[in-house]
Amino acid sequence: MPRKARIDTPGALHHIIGRGIERRDIFKDDKDRDNFLNRLGNILLETETPCFAWALMPNHFHLLLRTGNMPISTIMRRLLTGYVVTFNLRHSRSGRLFQNRYKSILCQEDTYFLELVRYLHLNPLRANIVRNVGALDNYPYCGHSRLMGRLKSSWQNVNYVLSLFENKPTAAIKKYRQFLEKGLALGKRPDLTGGGLIRSVGGWDTLKSLRRMQSHLKGDERILGDSDFVQEVLSAVNENMEKQYRFKAKGYDFDKILKKVGRIFNLKPENLLVPSKQRNRVRARSLICYWAVKEIGISSLYVAAKLGIKQPSVSRAAIRGEKICLEDNFHLEARKKS
Repeated sequence: MPRKARIDTPGALHHIIGRGIERRDIFKDDKDRDNFLNRLGNILLETETPCFAWALMPNHFHLLLRTGNMPISTIMRRLLTGYVVTFNLRHSRSGRLFQNRYKSILCQEDTYFLELVRYLHLNPLRANIVRNVGALDNYPYCGHSRLMGRLKSSWQNVNYVLSLFENKPTAAIKKYRQFLEKGLALGKRPDLTGGGLIRSVGGWDTLKSLRRMQSHLKGDERILGDSDFVQEVLSAVNENMEKQYRFKAKGYDFDKILKKVGRIFNLKPENLLVPSKQRNRVRARSLICYWAVKEIGISSLYVAAKLGIKQPSVSRAAIRGEKICLEDNFHLEARKKS
């Protein structure tokens, strides 16, 4: 059976797993690990690709990335090709290093983002590479140490993750670490790495029950999310990909949307970040939610944090924003005169 094409779109969240061929080690020592991280960091900074979590294991690695201005497939091809060449030269070997293609799972961010951050960062502890959470705090080959502020990597988006816990850095770090520790009792979490529909609905028992009830579910091994999310991704990916890449290429981001909406409603951008019941500002913030989440593909969690509201409020505001666009003929991108 031919392999399915990878799914990608600007703003999409991906859990990426790369394994060594025949379960062999892909990192022999710290020099190999440093080489991999240097290459990864340079590519991510150059392409403006956000990285939220990662862990290097002896025979595999995990990355949690969001597609930026360049497709994830291009990012990974550059990273892995360069790494294999230097690894083979250094260790006097030839041939393949990685097992088949790397695994890339497009994830439903609002449901799984923090679960994935925790899952990835607990890997060294579960594999007994470090003894305890205290040792993990300082472990250099896992993104957890960056979130704890013990080490720094300019290519890891620490602020975004911590902002989902608390606004003040010290309080955010404390809450994040508590969240991480609670994950120790959850085990290996096959629901976050397994296959398609079984993973998305929560295992075989749940799937069998739903089938007995004759529930129709859409599943795809390339996607981590509920059935509606899977269907939505598969239906929209081709339609939205070209549009969102065009917006990304032209530099559209949250700040640019904020300024544009401010001009439309004659409001200062900083005032739009503060919740208000004033009709003009409610309409403006609704438009921001629609353009940011639906047109650009920015996470509703991120938009919620920026606007000082809850994620469900962003979803409702985006619906209002779409209606405002249609009623008032607003367009994120200026229309060409015919």
